[in-house]
Amino acid sequence: MITIKTDAEIALMRESGRLTKNVLDLIGREIRVGMSTKDLDQIAYDYIKSCGATPSFLGYSGFPASICASIDDMVVHGIPSDDEIIKDGQIVSIDVGVEYNGWQGDAARTFMVGNVSAEKRKLVKVTEECFFRAIERLKDGTPLGDIGYAVQSHAEANGFSVVRALVGHGIGKEMHEDPSVPNYGKKGTGIRLKKGMAIAIEPMINAGVFQVDFMSDGWGVRTRDRRPSAHYENTVVITDSGVEILTL
Repeated sequence: MITIKTDAEIALMRESGRLTKNVLDLIGREIRVGMSTKDLDQIAYDYIKSCGATPSFLGYSGFPASICASIDDMVVHGIPSDDEIIKDGQIVSIDVGVEYNGWQGDAARTFMVGNVSAEKRKLVKVTEECFFRAIERLKDGTPLGDIGYAVQSHAEANGFSVVRALVGHGIGKEMHEDPSVPNYGKKGTGIRLKKGMAIAIEPMINAGVFQVDFMSDGWGVRTRDRRPSAHYENTVVITDSGVEILTL
């Protein structure tokens, strides 16, 4: 069931969104060659708890960490580990959720560490652009399919592919609510977005094929051809004239 948020509820989501943004900003300042992904997880956990908030991912369906840390060909849901050391030239996608006063924020960024190849730099740039293309014309009454169309067309125009097996989602008191928000599709199709709907739009873009493999740990998702993938996500709320980004 899709829920419409009141102005008071959106105000509460702004707070969880602000904290989510702050976690990613903090990781962006701290990430470097030689750190483990578990180091990044600890940074996120400590900050979230210091704010009186809760790491939404920790314990979610058994997930054992506060962030997802996905390197290079890991699309999403990488489990942070002391044994996974960040190397020069890698891209690291960090996805984080924060619950504050009962409301959720969810966002992701892909960070470039050290001397990153031209292909990876372009991939990270285009993935972020895909998000902003998706929200350019969104407003009350826009068909949901316009989001996927915008993401897919921009990614493919740049020689990349869009993951089909994973999608964005509604968000509010729960991390994952209706509707599903695919990053592919046809313009003019799907439900009409309404003022007060909150959704997480999250392009997941691969340098190679769109197909992915699900790892034996039950969480990690890798590109099938093991070429790199990037992830960019924000929580947004639909307004009369467009969208408000709550995590930026």
